[in-house]
Amino acid sequence: MPSTTTDTATGPSPAPVGRRERKKAATRQAIADAALHLFLERGYDEVGIREIADAADVSTTTLFKHFPVKEALVFDEDSDQETRLLAAVRERPKGQSIPAALREHALTTRLATADSDAGFTAFTNLVAGTPALRDYAQNMWLRHTAALAQAIAEESGLAAGDPICAALAHFALEAPRAAYAHNDPRTAITRAFDLLEHGWSALAQIKA
Repeated sequence: MPSTTTDTATGPSPAPVGRRERKKAATRQAIADAALHLFLERGYDEVGIREIADAADVSTTTLFKHFPVKEALVFDEDSDQETRLLAAVRERPKGQSIPAALREHALTTRLATADSDAGFTAFTNLVAGTPALRDYAQNMWLRHTAALAQAIAEESGLAAGDPICAALAHFALEAPRAAYAHNDPRTAITRAFDLLEHGWSALAQIKA
């Protein structure tokens, strides 16, 4: 899928990746790229797994090692997206609020790619027009929301099931999606997170 993140975060440089890991990552990317190209060209339901494997010059066994289900081929950055989302909360600068950290994440990753990636519209249209992909995307969204709510609770010293953590996670992920169609998405996201910031501060004081 078109990347929905950019490597703008600061911090320690990641450990060097070994040759084997680089080869696996390259194979995975080649498979995902081949799949998306075919899906956009002919439609998701019209493309078979063997065709994708042939296009990526791998066996179907290798393909399934990287992508256990067909839908995952379209959302190849699922795990990385969640990792970076949680890092935005857990690794935020000292003194920065959680809503502010999530706003920064939305502006520097999700919105940046939507603005710059020429394939983003085609990708979103593919997902919107394919029931299986819509369902997969919704389940992915719910997983990310649950993981983010847990991270917010941990960072705030609140109970894991506290509804305000779930609410903040829900709206933090929904705000960028709602802003894409706005004439000025950046302003729309900023205003949405300003509302979240003020509401979160008031609720956090009540909980304290």
